[in-house]
Amino acid sequence: MLTPEQVELKLDRILLKVQKPGRYVGGELNSIRKDWDKAQTKVALVFPDIYDIGVSNVGLKILYDQINQRDDALAERAYAPWLDMEELMREHGIPLYTLESKRPLACFDIIGFTLPYETLYTNALNILNLAGIPVRSADRDESHPIIIAGGHSTTNPEPMHAFIDAFAIGEGEEVIHDIVNAIQKTKGAKREVTLRELAKISGVYVPCFYAATYMDDGTVAVTEPTLPDVPKTVNKRIVAKLPPPPTKFIVPNIEVIHNRVSVEIMRGCTRGCRFCQAGMITRPVRERTVQEVVDAADAAVRASGFEELALMSLSSSDYTYINDLVDAISKRFEGRKLTVNLPSLRIESVSVDLMEKLKQHRSGGFTLAPEAASERMRRIINKFIPDEDIINTTREIYSRGWTTVKLYFMIGHPSETLEDVQAIVDLCKRVIEEGRKVAGWKVKLHAGVSTFVPKPQTPFQWVACDTRENILEKQALLKRQLLKDKSIKLSWTKPEDSLLEAWLSRGDRRMADVIYSAWKNGAKFDAWDEGKKSEAWLPAFEEHGLDPAFYTHRQRRTDEVFPWEHITAAVRKNFLFQDFRMSLEGQIRVDCRLNCFACGILPTFANLRRENPGEGWKCPDVKTPARKIDIELPVVGD
Repeated sequence: MLTPEQVELKLDRILLKVQKPGRYVGGELNSIRKDWDKAQTKVALVFPDIYDIGVSNVGLKILYDQINQRDDALAERAYAPWLDMEELMREHGIPLYTLESKRPLACFDIIGFTLPYETLYTNALNILNLAGIPVRSADRDESHPIIIAGGHSTTNPEPMHAFIDAFAIGEGEEVIHDIVNAIQKTKGAKREVTLRELAKISGVYVPCFYAATYMDDGTVAVTEPTLPDVPKTVNKRIVAKLPPPPTKFIVPNIEVIHNRVSVEIMRGCTRGCRFCQAGMITRPVRERTVQEVVDAADAAVRASGFEELALMSLSSSDYTYINDLVDAISKRFEGRKLTVNLPSLRIESVSVDLMEKLKQHRSGGFTLAPEAASERMRRIINKFIPDEDIINTTREIYSRGWTTVKLYFMIGHPSETLEDVQAIVDLCKRVIEEGRKVAGWKVKLHAGVSTFVPKPQTPFQWVACDTRENILEKQALLKRQLLKDKSIKLSWTKPEDSLLEAWLSRGDRRMADVIYSAWKNGAKFDAWDEGKKSEAWLPAFEEHGLDPAFYTHRQRRTDEVFPWEHITAAVRKNFLFQDFRMSLEGQIRVDCRLNCFACGILPTFANLRRENPGEGWKCPDVKTPARKIDIELPVVGD
């Protein structure tokens, strides 16, 4: 295995031959390099995409901060090298290394992958291979690191079960310490002993201790433990109170996708959008105090020099003290050059008062997400906003000096028609027309139109994904009518990208072989236009006798056992099915801060509430008591 000095010597010979050498050198302001010999446990945190994207990932920043606060552990970072760098690394025998110490990943005790979305799966395999570590978990021994993965996509870990030793399900701030402690406890022991110790941790799923069986129609019959002391169901991990956010933000060596300070003001969402996996799996809502957010933002800006601040959450304008927070931010940063962004603003909760407060620190654009443009579709997805509310809100935005409004939409929602897609066109035209009335011809509109992909642990986990032909027809309608207006920018997702995500998001264990074969066929950087090989996937399905349509275009049976049935985000399947039934009838649920619908979160974590009373939880403070409404799910054979 190469020493750090040998790695650096080899890097000196190749770095001037690649795009953006700054991706690979490390040494950034606020990066942490600890004494290797004094750390009992070494963790390599890996974001399996290029540095330009991964260095901004908030989840990785949190874990980096948490581990490096320990005296007995260290955390370093690695990212996927771009195509040119990978080619030279393989040619010169350079294994993938961490930026802090230039040590190969294989030197570490733990390699922790962050997997927020499914199109990173082949990159994860490629990184293991580039690091000289067996790609399949079954081929590793005591000389290899323990491979851990977490992130939103791992709420269905089964497609990656063959490659990851253990999955951290849910939130990572506390479970990462339990994992480090377990590795320390079993140091020098057989690999199975370490894995069995990890399986005892709440929220940790060790897939080699489970087996799946299938029915004649190809659906899962059951996934169950193969050992008596392994839990039948793995519950997501949750922190009762959000810990202090990181403030020592790494300042990248190059221009990256988000050169900014990001402070999470709130976690969880109570809106209940039926398509939104994040809103379902991050329940319940927990809020930081205004003082904590402002102090963290100030410390992070001073430590980094960034001139942009993002106040992060799934629904920023639903933060209870949002007006007080913007006032406090404006006061603290008065006279300092700082742009403040509030991503994920809800149209129905964006007030004129809030817009006025944001004006002092505004950026060039204002982003809103109606998701659907017809009121019928908004009822189906449980994001009901009258058209006039959208028009009035965007008019107020333009009138207060913002020149660009960005509206996010999705096509491919359940039961969508071309009339619903035409409604996107009509709404965009109305928005730009109203904007011109109050701000003239300088106004612009950016319509971002993605394609809906059904996700696990949501009410829409039962529905079929739209076909390629339907997606292309809908996109053609949008292009024909919206691209005529030079004030309107339209962006969309390629059907191939959406279908790949759909194959992987609801895949079962058999998809692991497909992923492996696709990677062997050259698939990687599947989220990129350059470098990806879409043609690698269909032969991989054929090689293993699987039909891609089984995972995408098939409506799930009401009694179907899902591949992720043994993994729970603490929202009851019965609640999700009831919500799915309501969507078929166009019925909406109100914000569950106003009325508790007994989704399952509160009883599951009642012990956390008792141990941490009054710690920013919002679910217990509803005005109406919980009502548990059950619909009997049919049994197989009915």
